[in-house]
This record gives sequence, C-alpha cells and structure tokens, in this order.
Amino acid sequence: MIYNADDLLNKVEEYGFLPFFKNGIPGYSVEEMCPPDLWFTYKEGPWEWKGPVAKSGRCIYGKFFNGKAGFVSKEWIPDFVNYRRDGYDFDARYEDGLAFYKDKDLFDAIAEHEVILSKELKKIRNYCKGGNKGFDTIMTRLQMQGYVCVADFVYAKDKFGKPYGWGIAQYTTPEHFFGYDFIASAYVTDPEVSKQKMMDRVKEVLPDAKEQQIVKLLKI
Repeated sequence: MIYNADDLLNKVEEYGFLPFFKNGIPGYSVEEMCPPDLWFTYKEGPWEWKGPVAKSGRCIYGKFFNGKAGFVSKEWIPDFVNYRRDGYDFDARYEDGLAFYKDKDLFDAIAEHEVILSKELKKIRNYCKGGNKGFDTIMTRLQMQGYVCVADFVYAKDKFGKPYGWGIAQYTTPEHFFGYDFIASAYVTDPEVSKQKMMDRVKEVLPDAKEQQIVKLLKI
C-alpha cells in the first residue's frame, strides 16, 4: 500500500509505469493502492503527493495512459517517449505533416518558457473566452505522445500562507527535466522494440495481467 509521497515514488520505480486512476488492470493504480481515508480528507494524500513526486527528477507525470494521468519512472522514459513519439522530435513530426498547427503552437510556447502554468499558457495563446478552442484535447494529445509532462502543481494560498483548492498544473517537456541526450537515447531503437520492452516490463511486475490489457494501457 501507498501511505506517503516516498511510498508513491518507490512504487513508480518498482513498476516503471503506474497509472493514477483505475484502469483495465485490476489493482494497478495509485487510486487502488492508497487507503481510502487518504482521499478527499484533511490529511495529506495522493492529490498532494503527485506534485513533489512529479518534480523529484526520478520520473515524469502526465496524461500518459488512455488520456488519464500516471507516472513513468526515469529508467523507462527513453523507451516510453521513443514509442509514443514514433522516433520523432516534435519539429520533425510537424514537418512531416503528422502534427496539427495548434499542437505545434502550444508545444513551442512550453518549450520556449521551459516551465509554464496552464493558465498562463492559455492566456498567451488565446485559449480564453471567444478565443481558441480545444486546449485540453491538445494538451492531452501532447502528453500521450510523450512531448509534454507536468512539472508541478501550484496552489493558491490563504491569508495564513497555507495552500488550498486544486493545484494548477505547470507544463514542461521531458527534455527540460532530463536533457535532450537522455530523452533521445532510445531513438536508435525501433519504436516497436521499445513498445515490446515496455510490455515485457509490465508482464514482469504484473504476471496475471492479460496481454490485451497491457496493450490497451500502453498504446498511443
């Protein structure tokens, strides 16, 4: 079971890939590994832990599993992005006509700022009332493709300096956290080989999981 942020980070590194919410593989999520009394209570729980874990330098966090949130440990990031990006840097993907202009516009803004709050990103790219549409869809796609991740969550503070409410996501790129050479280190590998390595890892840690469940979880 997961009782604190250290437990969560250790579990991410143990499994390599860890969804935040329930999915097609029973028991394989932070939601199911964390005691119910730590959700939506006055106690610190997984909602508060995900920020410190995301910025630990030992994993990345984002909407990586069927458009839902989860973690990938540092060990598995190169294969993860190699498979999800199909071996493409974003500029090359765009030049080959495999990415939308709006995706490039948001990606370029994130890369330029290195780390940026979602509300600031919406502001500078005019995803406001009467402006551009589809922000959440684009950001989910960029995360699913392995180009963008969440750096941290920023909370509003009360008059006593205590955080409250839902954290606002800060977006960044895996390259900003770990450097281009590390992120691109699996580019020499066929993306399908990276996919198979990832599947083998999940089979290793979850021997009872069916192959179609793993495919569904890891696919783009």
